[in-house]
Amino acid sequence: MKAAVTIARILTGLLFIFSGLVKAIDPRGLAYKMQEFFEAWAHDGFLVGLMNNLNDYALGFSIAMITLEVVVGAALLLGWQKKITTWILLLLIIFFTFLTSYVLFSGKIRACGCFGDCIPLTPIQTFTKDIILLIFALFLLLQRKYINPLAKPLIASIYILVITLATLFLQYRVLKHLPFVDCLPYKKGNNILKLREMPADAVQDKYEYMFVYEKNGEKKEFQVSALPDSSWKFVDRKQKLIQKGKNNVPLINDFSFSTASGNDTTADILGRQGTYYLLFIKDLQGYPGSGWDGDIRAIRKIQEQKSDIYIITAQRKDVESRFSNHSTIPIFTCDGTAIKTAARANPVIFKMEGPVVKGKWSWADFDKIQ
Repeated sequence: MKAAVTIARILTGLLFIFSGLVKAIDPRGLAYKMQEFFEAWAHDGFLVGLMNNLNDYALGFSIAMITLEVVVGAALLLGWQKKITTWILLLLIIFFTFLTSYVLFSGKIRACGCFGDCIPLTPIQTFTKDIILLIFALFLLLQRKYINPLAKPLIASIYILVITLATLFLQYRVLKHLPFVDCLPYKKGNNILKLREMPADAVQDKYEYMFVYEKNGEKKEFQVSALPDSSWKFVDRKQKLIQKGKNNVPLINDFSFSTASGNDTTADILGRQGTYYLLFIKDLQGYPGSGWDGDIRAIRKIQEQKSDIYIITAQRKDVESRFSNHSTIPIFTCDGTAIKTAARANPVIFKMEGPVVKGKWSWADFDKIQ
């Protein structure tokens, strides 16, 4: 029994630490995933006011959840406060299982983000993983008497404190700069235009269409190959999925630049030759501070190099006001969700060579732009 407990303890502890650290390199990614859940539940009518308010605190929840996951994993390995640790472990696994089951059975969220963007898992894979971990957690809780501490209580407490502070510092560093490991489609070296294309082996969804017609108060459904005569009045068209496709969503989706008049200029900008820069500004509310002018100084530096720069934002009017003294800089509108995916800080500058990303800097590193 002791050997079984040790194996379960090591596997679960290491998995929790690994899962937490993978998400710690991009805590905003988990925050955005949390917002997806809040929005889905609000859309379903579940505590709408609360879910909408929780959106504003998603990043704080993300940091806390990631830190707790790493600390619980470390505490389990160290055998620190085993009663509290095993209870927290079980509650976390129950919560994770609830989330993954919602993803799997509702179909309203594509993935749970359990291992961040670096290790994407299908809903069935994540749900299976959590069921196995749930069994491990119950086993460890019931057999915790076999969990022997690896260090004296004071030493173990110091380890836990150091691990907690280190995990928090890692996330602070990433939030201020950019993820150490970029697993997103917009990472350095990627061709954005290429990744906007449909994969070559894509299989599209197949649908069956039924048309509803009415005559003399009677409504009937007809297949497209057997439509009724003109004495019937068209009422509605129904669509039914008969075969789910696969690999039919580009890695970069819903990413486009629009002019003030609504013209799509994505291909024109990304398809140009030579070096240029993109300044991504999701919104001014998330800017570093009211007196911060690093973006203005970065623009001047880029212009002194005789390079072009384009501003990409989700809030055109506010951004136009901020850069009113730089009216020659083109400003384009982009969906806020797309900007959040491309730029994990606010603001961020991309150095581009045609459609290829050559460099990325968060606001904290604008003085290092080359």
